[in-house]
Amino acid sequence: MCFSCGLPFDFEVGSDTRCASCIAKPPAFDSARSVLRYDDASRAAVLALKRSDRLDLVPAFARWLERAGRDLTPETDLIVPVPLHRRRLWSRRYNQSGLLASELGKLIGKPVAMQTLQRTRATPSQGDMPSAKARRRNVRGAFRAAPELRDKTVLLIDDVLTTGATVDACSRALKRAGAARVFVLTLARVVRPL
Repeated sequence: MCFSCGLPFDFEVGSDTRCASCIAKPPAFDSARSVLRYDDASRAAVLALKRSDRLDLVPAFARWLERAGRDLTPETDLIVPVPLHRRRLWSRRYNQSGLLASELGKLIGKPVAMQTLQRTRATPSQGDMPSAKARRRNVRGAFRAAPELRDKTVLLIDDVLTTGATVDACSRALKRAGAARVFVLTLARVVRPL
């Protein structure tokens, strides 16, 4: 897989190889890993957590995250979930990324900072965006991090990595607030043919 974004390759390429996208435009985060390929086989489970109140899935998903992130978690100082805007949080009643982060923190014994990263403005759903460029534009400047991150290694948790626009915008905010490194761990990721 790509050392930076975790994109799976079709063949073994070595542990520090980067995909063409990460070479051309390096992401703001340092490394990303995902548990599942977001496809027909995984979509129902991910959406059950995200939209159907299947909170009973969180413990199993957190154990999967722990396994997928074993190369990232030993160096982690702090776990931070991708935040929802307060209006979306109010309508959904929970932040699925926050639930995953909290459960993962218990499993690996790392502190979870739910309020360190905030979404400062409401944005349309990334799923409604027609392109990666539109997704990047949609979340540009939408996040702010608290300044207590000086020299910390942050593990950023999200449910799905599609184009990477959201975790990239979050990573920029975390690094502006002093984070030394940002690792990303997601439940699923979209894998498009190269």
